[in-house]
Amino acid sequence: MWRVVLRGLLAIAAAPGVAYAQGQQEPPPALVKTASARSVEMAPTVWVPGVVVSRDDAKIGAEVAGRLQMVAEVGIRLSAGDILARIDDRELKLEQQQAKAVLVRERARLAYAKQDLKRVSELADKELITENRLDEARAAHDAASAEQGAAQARLELINDRLARTAVRAPFAGVVSERLRRAGERVDEGDEIVRLVNTTSLEVQIRVAPNTLPHLTLDSPLRVKVDSVILTGKVRSIVPVGDDLSRLYDVRLVLPESSGWPAGTVLRVAVPTATPREVIAVPRDALVLRRDGVSVFRVSADNKAEKISVETGVAEGTMIEITGDIRDGDQVIVRGGERLRPGQSLKIMGTDRAPES
Repeated sequence: MWRVVLRGLLAIAAAPGVAYAQGQQEPPPALVKTASARSVEMAPTVWVPGVVVSRDDAKIGAEVAGRLQMVAEVGIRLSAGDILARIDDRELKLEQQQAKAVLVRERARLAYAKQDLKRVSELADKELITENRLDEARAAHDAASAEQGAAQARLELINDRLARTAVRAPFAGVVSERLRRAGERVDEGDEIVRLVNTTSLEVQIRVAPNTLPHLTLDSPLRVKVDSVILTGKVRSIVPVGDDLSRLYDVRLVLPESSGWPAGTVLRVAVPTATPREVIAVPRDALVLRRDGVSVFRVSADNKAEKISVETGVAEGTMIEITGDIRDGDQVIVRGGERLRPGQSLKIMGTDRAPES
């Protein structure tokens, strides 16, 4: 009896499989997402290290000698023209007073010489004095005029040195380092503070000579910090190699949205060949198997079509492929892991490929 029951249970368990085999000749449609293969320009690249630097980064020095009375604190943000440091000006003020007194004296001498020349000229017109006396008066006037000019110049020079006792910021920035302290004596040219403009930033990289032919001004280059990738543009290329490393300095402008401060270490993708037209697909479209690399293309009758390909240059999320794939073909980027060639598809959406 139990054998009959067992046969019945086995028959019931096998019934759905029989019905599926008889009613369906293929598995149900696979849920997938697709993206378009695109014809784009790509070039092989090499990632080189770089750093975010300020375009205005300077060590500000003293322009006159003296004892420092004040030096701005580290971290203070200053506008162009704000005082960074102040030098004791007592000696210069004494020199200024002396120069003013000398100028007053020379002005008085010139005034007397003018009056004397006027009187002598009137007497000469009446032929009451000799020509030598007139020449002496003219010479005295010219000498007095020259002495007044020299005294005026000396006073202006002292005034200029007095103004330079207030060391001012040549550009807006942040004091990143104090090289001298209040109370120290400095000579002309001694560095006092380091000032860095934190808003005018760029990327500095050093590249090998073989990459220079493939770089031009405004060339877009990918810049990467951790997992964040942005696009910068080449601002300048210095065509003079470093004496030791033989590398060339290249500067890039970052988009304002980067938010990376000065000193940020990053990597930049630099082309090593001329860009060429290729067919590229998202990396997620690749199916990697022991027998090779392939992609699944959506056929005209909405079925999975397996295409063997070879990979080439990669750029961001896109990668070059060679094979029977054309610009505009729809390839599967999600849901292709267990697809079989010829399997029906149900497309749930299309991923938009990133712009190159």
